[in-house]
Amino acid sequence: MSIHLKRAYDEPSDADGVRVLVDRLWPRGVAKDAARIDRWLKEIAPSDALRKWYGHDPARWELFKARYFEELDGRPELVVELKRLARKQRVTLVFAARDEPQSNAAALKEYLSRRGRRRGTDR
Repeated sequence: MSIHLKRAYDEPSDADGVRVLVDRLWPRGVAKDAARIDRWLKEIAPSDALRKWYGHDPARWELFKARYFEELDGRPELVVELKRLARKQRVTLVFAARDEPQSNAAALKEYLSRRGRRRGTDR
């Protein structure tokens, strides 16, 4: 599986492969044509309530991931779709957050690479 991360504000590249926006909201100030987004999976992003609660507070990171993983467990069809895509080609998860290591995209990548397989969502 080839999954990578990239901020929506960074220059798109052909090396990105399929660019999948994994935020519920479109990144501010980014023109749709300039972003070169191939797919926008709003539904795989954290819920509005979880996103607002987290607020990118580093002290809430581990609990955010646990809650987000629970939400992802309830959306197996989206997880399967993304994993299938990543098995066929390079996928870049595109996100807007400044803090890449503690972004929802980083949490999603971790879920896809670790927990998704154990939960039986790797069909």
